[in-house]
Amino acid sequence: MGAEGKHLTLRGFLIGLIGSVVITMSSMYVALRMGALPWPTIFVAILSMVILKAMGGTNKGEITVTHTAMSTGGLVAGGVAFTIPAIWMLDPGATPDLPALFAVTLSGTILGLIFTVLIRHHFIEEEKLPFPMGQAAAQTVEAGMEGGQKARKIFIPTGIAVVFTALRDQWGIIPAALSSAGLAARNIFFGVWMSPMAVGIGYIIGPLYMGTWLAGGILSYFMLIPLGISWGWFASVEVAEAFKNSAGIGLIIGAGLGILAKNILPKAKDIFGSVFSGKTGDIKVRLPWLGLIVAIIVAALVGIAGIPLIPSLLLIVGVWLVTSMAAAITGQTGIDPMEVFGIIVLLFIKIFADPGPVASVYIAAVAAIAAAIAGDALQDFKAGSILHTDPKAQFIGEAMGGIVGAFVSVGAFFIMKEAYGAMGPGTGLLAPQAYGVSLMVSGLPNAGAFYGGLAVGFILHMIGIPAMTLGIGMYLPMVITSAAALGGIGKLLVKKFAPKRDEDFQLGASGLLGGEGITGMAIAIIQVLTRS
Repeated sequence: MGAEGKHLTLRGFLIGLIGSVVITMSSMYVALRMGALPWPTIFVAILSMVILKAMGGTNKGEITVTHTAMSTGGLVAGGVAFTIPAIWMLDPGATPDLPALFAVTLSGTILGLIFTVLIRHHFIEEEKLPFPMGQAAAQTVEAGMEGGQKARKIFIPTGIAVVFTALRDQWGIIPAALSSAGLAARNIFFGVWMSPMAVGIGYIIGPLYMGTWLAGGILSYFMLIPLGISWGWFASVEVAEAFKNSAGIGLIIGAGLGILAKNILPKAKDIFGSVFSGKTGDIKVRLPWLGLIVAIIVAALVGIAGIPLIPSLLLIVGVWLVTSMAAAITGQTGIDPMEVFGIIVLLFIKIFADPGPVASVYIAAVAAIAAAIAGDALQDFKAGSILHTDPKAQFIGEAMGGIVGAFVSVGAFFIMKEAYGAMGPGTGLLAPQAYGVSLMVSGLPNAGAFYGGLAVGFILHMIGIPAMTLGIGMYLPMVITSAAALGGIGKLLVKKFAPKRDEDFQLGASGLLGGEGITGMAIAIIQVLTRS
């Protein structure tokens, strides 16, 4: 437990669970309305620290366990928002099935928790992957506990980002994005999202992964779309968008398969054999209990969610694989494309059986939620490793926050569905990730582009080129990519001309993340609670 004192406390536990409810509700709103979900890690680290320091007698471990409990529900909400709306996109007249959604959401959460425990020791203590958001959270807590100059270096940017985001989102004084109508007339859709958070993310990710992300955006928006239309490859912007989206999704999934082939399968004995060898670090796993839990989950998926038995069994195997893939990519880049991992599992199962449209979406949802849990939990465990926090206490916080988040996310989802109605492109709830899932169920707009991107993504990853971030750049709007690229360029310049200041700027980037996260979530909460 360490000399600092208790890490798992009753007050921290209760604060974490209340925070999980709030973060889950706001994350559902953000994910459905904006089609994005920033990591809540920095936000909850700051919030936990402020509350516990005000109460007095806290320590880094207690703060870490508390923010671990807070963040989990937000990622469960992301897994739901990025997949489940596909049901209504496939059939606008579909009837919501509340028990099935609870079964799916809880199954994904529990599987994510189980498999995270099994892989934590490998990725945190043996591979020692960076997990950039976890590092940033640890720096945030250390800066806040130490005070003085270090604290100012993170909290001044936090305050600036708070004011900036409020002026942008609440009062509309600052535009959400800057764009060029002249370029748009030439089919070049360039702009910059006015987001301190995006800049901070770009700085933390760094020039390598941010560079390939930017390359994907340039390839799509400055070359493929305008030149393709000009040269007659595409009949319209819509056709060009369908091609680049299909190719981008293919690149991401191909890179995911490359991660499986290059980073997971060669180390399969170490990663997956831990459950049988007992090498799971400080958190021990008992095989009989593990088998019982998995059996109960399979029964719930078959009996309540209506997923056939064989696909349900294959889903367990698929989730084990993609949680490891999520750990690898999140640990390297801080990016966790959870819906992509859901699609990978769905494609794997469709080789053997066709579960049907609704069951297919449920399968993607279970895998996406589990991958989201893995990414979030390992970011938190990374912070805990740096701050010497008891991993058992962290896991308890993660589990309780996740289970609470599973129930709250379903309720918040139905509230949003009732308030806004339709979901998908052209509606009040864009849910672009779920739209991608619906395409994988109903049929890709350009299958050739998808399979071509898949092959290229696999090859690029195998030769060491970050194809997943390249695909993300192709798929995401250019306004998001360009804003994040500013942070990556800033990191490159600092490393070249002022390397000793890198830690200061890293703290500042964490502050930008926290500031926009605090304000954006607060505004989202107000909008959710006041929505009639």
